Amino acid sequence: MGHSHSHDHGLVGGWRVWAGDPILRGVLAGVVMAAVATIVGVVALWPTGEGRRTAVANADEIGLVTDRLSATVEEVLDRRCSYSTDEDPQDCRTLTLIVHEGPEAGAVVTLPEINLLFDHSAPDLAVGDRVVLGYEDSTNSYFYADHDRRTSLVWLVGLFAVVVIALGRFRGVLALLAMAATLVVLVAFVAPSALDGNDPLLVAVVAAAAIAFISLYLTHGFTPTTTVALAGTLAALGLTLGLSSLFFELAEFTGLATEEALILPFIAENLDVSSLLLGGAVIGALGALDDVTVTQVATVAELRRHSPHLPTTELVASGIRVGRDHIASTVNTLLLAYAGASMPLILLFAVSDQPLDMVANSELIAVEIVRTLCGSIGLVAAVPITTTLAAVVLRPSIADDRTRTDGPTKSTPASPIPRAAEAAEVQSESPPRREPRWEDFGPVEDE
Repeated sequence: MGHSHSHDHGLVGGWRVWAGDPILRGVLAGVVMAAVATIVGVVALWPTGEGRRTAVANADEIGLVTDRLSATVEEVLDRRCSYSTDEDPQDCRTLTLIVHEGPEAGAVVTLPEINLLFDHSAPDLAVGDRVVLGYEDSTNSYFYADHDRRTSLVWLVGLFAVVVIALGRFRGVLALLAMAATLVVLVAFVAPSALDGNDPLLVAVVAAAAIAFISLYLTHGFTPTTTVALAGTLAALGLTLGLSSLFFELAEFTGLATEEALILPFIAENLDVSSLLLGGAVIGALGALDDVTVTQVATVAELRRHSPHLPTTELVASGIRVGRDHIASTVNTLLLAYAGASMPLILLFAVSDQPLDMVANSELIAVEIVRTLCGSIGLVAAVPITTTLAAVVLRPSIADDRTRTDGPTKSTPASPIPRAAEAAEVQSESPPRREPRWEDFGPVEDE
């Protein structure tokens, strides 16, 4: 009589889960608990808006809030400054513009002259250029604020969307939706919640978890591989958080090394700036983490599909070998991202004639060093964590597993083919290419 198999199937969100498999149950339980904790965190920390209103009022009091209005350049006139003398000739630029927004829409305004010798921020404008004007209520005057580059940004966003959809097709559309969801989380949750006086680090951790859940499941679907990648992402993110917290504390960062950070305590009195700095490091590490974990799980799944009887230890080793090349480039990506954003600062330090160790000791530079190294350690750790988890969870299908472990059943005569040859023959067959499903990886239970 042949063996019969009981898989004890239970439906959870449309997935078949084997109640007898502790590994699958553990992964699902961990992900479900993380999801529940994330939802509870979002609800508990959801902003009331009171903190933002108070911050806006405080910013208005100290003159940080001004109206921004669209305008078009009507005339650009370069001539001697009104206060120039023959002994000290100086050139100034006067701009005449048409205002398109606000209570004076359609009005022609002339801005105060700009000294071209001393004011290096003087805009290089031509007739017809679109600009943004600032309006000061207290003095009833306009001033040049910036170029109006919204149209070019819209074109760039459109081009980006076309390229992503052209290559990724439906998956590309999902990726764009995930990006939009990430922006919503940052703008609608993180910023106003921190301004409400909630711990910025806790807000950032909850937001990072929410972004991971939304982006991974929305982009890659509710599959076993996505769940394993999510578990690896959250584990590596936890490690990054722990390391960053430790070294931010050891380095005694104040979070007040930039002009923006110095202003924040005046407009948001309950805001912990140092905690905000740490929270930013956590969110910054997430983008590279999910890239690594998704790639590693996909690699392990493909290796398992083509070599279903490969021992778990060899599968882990093969996956890690693939991950090494990915890590080598990803770590450098983090460094270049932080360095690229700080190029003006790097140039200033280059001419400061300070020893390299003193430059690195400054909080502006030290923060980026700690961010880069802690994030890179998390990335490196994500490879073995995710690879091992994927290798253990993504096991061969039941039929193939029985061919390897159970041998011939009582109702089937033993094959004269040696075991090694039988295994080689099975491995030579190319299994159908499809995404792994939970029902492929359940344990065998004999009655």
